[in-house]
Amino acid sequence: MAISVFELFKVGIGPSSSHTVGPMEAARRFADALAREGLMASVCRVRVFLYGSLGATGKGHGTGPAVMMGLQGERPDRIDPEEMPDCLERIRGSETLLVAGHHAIRFRENSDLVYYRRKSLPDHPNGMICQAFDDNGQCLYEKTYYSVGGGFVVDATTKGIPTIREDDTPQPYPFGSGKALLSLCREGGLTIADIMYANEQAWRTPDEIRGGILELWRVMRACVQNGIAHEGELPGGLKVRRRAASLYRSLMDKQRVDLISPSLSALDWVNLYALAVNEENAAGGRIVTAPTNGAAGIIPAVLHYYWEFCPQADEDGIVRFMLTAGAIGVLFKENASISGAEVGCQGEVGSACAMAAAGLAAATGGSPEQVENAAEIGMEHHLGMTCDPIGGLVQIPCIERNAMASVKAIDAAIMALRGDGKHYVSLDKVLHTMRETGRDMLDKYKETARGGLAVNIIEC
Repeated sequence: MAISVFELFKVGIGPSSSHTVGPMEAARRFADALAREGLMASVCRVRVFLYGSLGATGKGHGTGPAVMMGLQGERPDRIDPEEMPDCLERIRGSETLLVAGHHAIRFRENSDLVYYRRKSLPDHPNGMICQAFDDNGQCLYEKTYYSVGGGFVVDATTKGIPTIREDDTPQPYPFGSGKALLSLCREGGLTIADIMYANEQAWRTPDEIRGGILELWRVMRACVQNGIAHEGELPGGLKVRRRAASLYRSLMDKQRVDLISPSLSALDWVNLYALAVNEENAAGGRIVTAPTNGAAGIIPAVLHYYWEFCPQADEDGIVRFMLTAGAIGVLFKENASISGAEVGCQGEVGSACAMAAAGLAAATGGSPEQVENAAEIGMEHHLGMTCDPIGGLVQIPCIERNAMASVKAIDAAIMALRGDGKHYVSLDKVLHTMRETGRDMLDKYKETARGGLAVNIIEC
């Protein structure tokens, strides 16, 4: 299956790619299907049922509002997060929703959006069923969707088994494992970025690839600036205060004394970049899934580190970074998972750390073997990490985890670049281990807010 770098990195809104971006896209597809099937004129009611992790933590993750926006035809990459509150207020106040943006139906959020906190669909933890009814209460159309992480949405078949829509676009360098990727590099004298760049040209021109990547970088930078500009408490009821603005002022204070070590001041900035992005994500702002929203701060933080602190940094390096990170993301998506609801936070923060480590190693001149080693180090030391958001919100421990993983990614790249690329544990073995660990992990540690910090902090 061919996966583009622009599928792994998508512009969307917070706070969650699997709980916000994916459900919005699924609801939009459902509305489009009603029009395509010629049913729109007969639709008088739409109901959406959320299961598994979507039902358990959907309220804290903004799933309901995302579904409402998707039913109205909004797209995650185009919606203005600043206009969402007013639009939602109009829907709630009038109890009227415009399906696909033009067909008015009566919509009551409390009864037409159903959260099943303890029920799951059989094939994936993030399941949702959409139904449309006529004025006699007859179901006209029903569709099941799965939000499988990173904003990817899967349509269920008639048998209820989720099937990813295969992209059979021929690529010059297909690969399905780290071993195969390194083999292609050796045989052709190519870098991992070269491989991904050539494959991307199956869909886009070279100018479109470069321009698209630099646009993603622009959105990431804007997200950091927005995170620095905003202060106050994050929404959701936990009263978590935003820290990026005060940290930025502290770093800009030339009189500030670093109490640990002046030589580590770059890490203060890395923490700032990650916190700024994930506070924006938690507030529902515009971010880039990288590869998920819950882990969206890691790659931007490491990219900023490259741009601000690596002497030879340039836009070519940004492109190499993103293409390389994308190649590693493809391996995670195909061989393991990037979904916290499926394998825990190791699939989100762990995969982002590995992707960022590989990207930094590539941008600073690492060999393919060193890049693969950097990714392996980044992932190995996140194995077993649970997803246990307090209150079902992408705030604690998610925001700080992004900062910690950003620093880990930089260290992983440094360790790999100090070696010759030879190492005992391969990335493929780590991916296999991560997948097995996710299967063994109790469901309460998979983005349900029923285990770990999510319950122990509340009990205290």
